Parts: sequence; structure tokens; C-alpha cells
Amino acid sequence: MTQASKFWDKHAVKYAASPIKDKAAYEYTLERTRSYLKPADHALEIGSGTGSTALLLAGDVARFTGTDISPEMTRIAREKADVEGVENLQFQVRTAVQAAQDAAGMDVVMGFNIFHLTENLEGILKTISGNLKPGALLITKTPCLGEPSIGLMRFAFAAMIPVMRLVGMAPFVRRLSFQELEAMITSAGFQIIETGSHPKMSRYIVARRA
Repeated sequence: MTQASKFWDKHAVKYAASPIKDKAAYEYTLERTRSYLKPADHALEIGSGTGSTALLLAGDVARFTGTDISPEMTRIAREKADVEGVENLQFQVRTAVQAAQDAAGMDVVMGFNIFHLTENLEGILKTISGNLKPGALLITKTPCLGEPSIGLMRFAFAAMIPVMRLVGMAPFVRRLSFQELEAMITSAGFQIIETGSHPKMSRYIVARRA
């Protein structure tokens, strides 16, 4: 078990019970994402956590696979799916690297609030792109803690995150800017077709495999 999986296993129950901080932004993300989904699609979510978003979107596609590095997060997600009786949804314990390899045959790959927590993001995006057919979609929402437009907050994050990691209160966190994230996605072989910031420091991106 990796350090990251141990961290999220430890926090899984509390995470599952936590309310959504910005419900309006979350609902907006769901609405925009649904507008791209088709009933025949096969969808993959990287970093599905305790499955809340997957459960809400599974009804919009033919098949939905949620993946997460944390066995405990995945256990909770499976329990939720069983309770709700969602039959076209499965959850698997997979690292981001493994999930990127699973992108083969998918019509849509999603990653919400996960890419800033992912090491070697450039390589993962290239693996996703290399496994997707032309026209397939990548839909992401990523907190960009190094984004200049958030002002002095980015300096606070720069100071706080290393300390929090040192005492075990935070996992690996990459401080991206909107420009850096979008450049990684386009360099991996995607064409960006929609962007937005909901909330201000998070970048919502829809990109098509070229």
C-alpha cells in the first residue's frame, strides 16, 4: 500500500461524511459534464473517492467505472452503489497510472479534484491520450493553487502545504496554474473545447482527443 492510499484510507470515513463546500459550483460542474455524456458512452473516473459524483452521473451513460487509490474509499463507494441499486456502475482500486491505462475503449475519462494530487501528471495525461480513440473526451476539474488570479492565497498555499505534509495532514499536492494545466493537456494530444472556473481557483476543462 502506498503512502497516498494510506492517507486516504485514514480519512475516508470523514471525507464521506463531509458536505460539499460549494454546492453551486458542484452543481454547475455536473450540469456541464452531463451535457457531454451520451447514453451509449463508456465512462471512466480517475479518483472517484467515495463515489458521490459517479453515482450521480452513472445514469447518463451505458457503463461507468470509478477508480481510486484508496481501498477504504472504494469500499464506501461500493456500499453506496449497492444501496442505490446502480447496476451499470463498478468501482475498482487503481492508481492513477493504472487507471490511465484503463482508458482504452472509453468514450469519456473524468478526473474531478484529483490531478493536483497526482505525481507525474504529464505522463498520466499522455497515457490517457494514447489509449483513447480520436474524439473521446477528457473532462476535469482541478484546484490550481498556484494560479496568479487567486492573488495572495497562492503564497499562503505555498507556505502551508509543505508543513501540513510534514505532519501527515496533507497528501502530495502540486501547485498548478490554469496555464500550466491547460498546456499539459494540449501537449498530451487533446484539443480544449471548454474551460471555466467554478469556484475561482478550480479549472474546469473539457478536452477532445485529437
